[in-house]
Amino acid sequence: QVQLEESGGGLVQAGGSLRLSCAASGRTFSSHHMAWFRQAPGKEREFVAGITLSGYATYYADSGKGRFAISRDNAKNTVSLLMNSLKPEDTAVYYCAAARVGGHIAGPYDYWGQGTQVTVSS
Repeated sequence: QVQLEESGGGLVQAGGSLRLSCAASGRTFSSHHMAWFRQAPGKEREFVAGITLSGYATYYADSGKGRFAISRDNAKNTVSLLMNSLKPEDTAVYYCAAARVGGHIAGPYDYWGQGTQVTVSS
């Protein structure tokens, strides 16, 4: 099992940047594909970005392509999401998630953090 804890959310003006971090406990971090999801008020949770076991491949929702960058450090059991050129529509609770060991980058994602709020003001 892996436990996840996000940090780095906050209030930022449109056009600004934030870096979200997710710290994972346990010894199996490098065996989990990792991803970031977000959920805005009144909307369903949506995929933001994903990264494979070694970090070789990354995937992004269209909304974040060219603006967001996901990375991981398996030595430190962390995954990060750098968000640039933020827009008010990026306002949401952002969640770190880990796929099951032996699973696929497309999911399912069995392990979730508690989320961190990102608010982008116009």
